[in-house]
Amino acid sequence: MQTVSTLEMLRTATAALREGGRSLALVPTMGALHEGHLTLVRKAKKLADRVAVSIFVNPTQFGPNEDLDAYPRQLAEDSAMLEAEGADLLWAPTVEAMYPPGFASSISVNGVSAGFCGADRPGHFDGVATVVCKLFNQVRPDVACFGEKDWQQLAVIRTMARDLDLNFPHVDAIHGVATVREADGLAMSSRNRYLTPELREAAGILPLAMKEAIARIEDGQDVTRTLAALEDELLGAGFDRVDYADLADAMTLEVLTARIDRPMRLLVAARIGGTRLIDNMAVV
Repeated sequence: MQTVSTLEMLRTATAALREGGRSLALVPTMGALHEGHLTLVRKAKKLADRVAVSIFVNPTQFGPNEDLDAYPRQLAEDSAMLEAEGADLLWAPTVEAMYPPGFASSISVNGVSAGFCGADRPGHFDGVATVVCKLFNQVRPDVACFGEKDWQQLAVIRTMARDLDLNFPHVDAIHGVATVREADGLAMSSRNRYLTPELREAAGILPLAMKEAIARIEDGQDVTRTLAALEDELLGAGFDRVDYADLADAMTLEVLTARIDRPMRLLVAARIGGTRLIDNMAVV
């Protein structure tokens, strides 16, 4: 696996990977890799001839009181994991390479970015959309893979790619990959390592409570009361705050107070011990 850190090196490396008409997949990450990320790499290998992975802790998607400085960085360990998985290229730019002096542009995606994490983290999805658009333009992949754990992020990226005519060869070239979970069902996340053993054990109630709420909704019980009970259960189990727990249209992310005949998602963000955990699950 080749590792590059400048745009000139990247362009040379991707041109070589494309020789002979080979296709190229991109897996964007912020590093601190775990099994969830590696699952994205494996999916990308099935979709394309060659796989590039980016590792960049993007400062523009962190708010002023968020964990940018504390976010785990382990490039050597991540690189070894990617090489073991058979990735072909690691794009690991510096902040200066990604945002050179005088950088003054930003992308906003209205609608799907407005609620949920967009409401709780102002500017977050502008930073996500901007950096992902840059990664797409830098690597120029045929397909890209993202985890479904951040369902709203996936919706923002798909909308941006469609609206800005980013020239993917197929309309479904941005692939969502199912959330990878720990043994107790908690969604894998780089932020899980922030949790003490006691908090980690308590956090395991999140997926269980979500599944219980989904069962009630699918059984026809009142959505508003069910979601209120979900919040109460999380707070009673040791979570400090529930930022949101909502049923939404899976495509538009419109918040719902009753079931509809289209795909739905239950989306939750909750804080425990200073760590913010997010999750979502399908509702039928």
